[in-house]
Amino acid sequence: MIKKQIKGVVVSDKMEKTAIVAVTRLKEHRIYKRKFKVTKRFKAHDEKKEYKIGDKVIIEECRPMSKDKKWRIIGKI
Repeated sequence: MIKKQIKGVVVSDKMEKTAIVAVTRLKEHRIYKRKFKVTKRFKAHDEKKEYKIGDKVIIEECRPMSKDKKWRIIGKI
C-alpha cells in the first residue's frame, strides 16, 4: 500500500509526542477561477519531540495512533 506524503510547517509542539502541522495548498474557485489558499492542520506523531515551531517537515499517513492522530513526521526539509 502506498502511503500519502505531504509537506507542511510545524505550527505547535506543545503536546507530548505530537506536533500540529499546517499544510497549505492552492484551490481554484469553481465559478470565478480565482486561486486562493486553503490551510488544513494535521496532528502528527513526533516520538522524540525533535521538531520545533517553524520547521518544514514531511508527514506520512500511518495507522491511527489516537482519535485524531493518523500521521507521523518522517523528516525535515
